[in-house]
Amino acid sequence: QVQLVESGGGLVQPGGSLKLSCAASGIIFSIYAMGWYRQAPGKQRELVATITHSGRTNYADSVKGRFTISRDNAKDTVYLQMNSLKPDDAAVYYCKAYKPGYDYWGQGTQVTVSS
Repeated sequence: QVQLVESGGGLVQPGGSLKLSCAASGIIFSIYAMGWYRQAPGKQRELVATITHSGRTNYADSVKGRFTISRDNAKDTVYLQMNSLKPDDAAVYYCKAYKPGYDYWGQGTQVTVSS
């Protein structure tokens, strides 16, 4: 059974930082690309950042220079370091594991950015 479990969300003030984690089980983590997505109320789910199995990264323009995605294949975990957070970054953040023909989602973790 595949499980992706996100953690690290919470309430942070504008300008603050959070680090999200997504722990995977039930898959050979090292061969999957991983991604972080987010969905704010009333909006579609959008891509935030991805990292290939080999470590190549890609970011949405809105988070470039502020967010960093990384992975630890020894721990089957992907991370999202979020700095200089803005109110527009508030959303439920989801992680995704994918490879051709397969994709799996976590349950999401809430990020609230407010003073």
